Amino acid sequence: MAGEIRSYRDLEAWRLAVRLTKIVYRVSAGFPADERYGLTSQVRRAAVSIASNIAEGWGRGTTQDYLRFLRMARGSMYEVETQLIIARELGFVDDEKLKFTEDAIDEAGRVLGGLIRSIEKK
Repeated sequence: MAGEIRSYRDLEAWRLAVRLTKIVYRVSAGFPADERYGLTSQVRRAAVSIASNIAEGWGRGTTQDYLRFLRMARGSMYEVETQLIIARELGFVDDEKLKFTEDAIDEAGRVLGGLIRSIEKK
């Protein structure tokens, strides 16, 4: 059947989270070298945790666990956004890169929010 979800890898929310992680890695590559163990590491870990939490929730086997992990993914997404705003305030990211990244966050957030709402209704 077309569009059948067999794995977390089939979820648009997971795919957009992976795309966002790649964007965050590219943007944070321009951070100062002395931030390697600071903001660079923090924003990358938060970005990776978005897709990771979607996958882990999928694998937990219960609706409540799945929702809990999807909500953690959403929290990590807000964490990434906040950290990138801080990076801009510190002069590590220009407005254009921040806007591009925020657009990716908004798109992933809309899809993730829709997934959460659809599961909550079941």
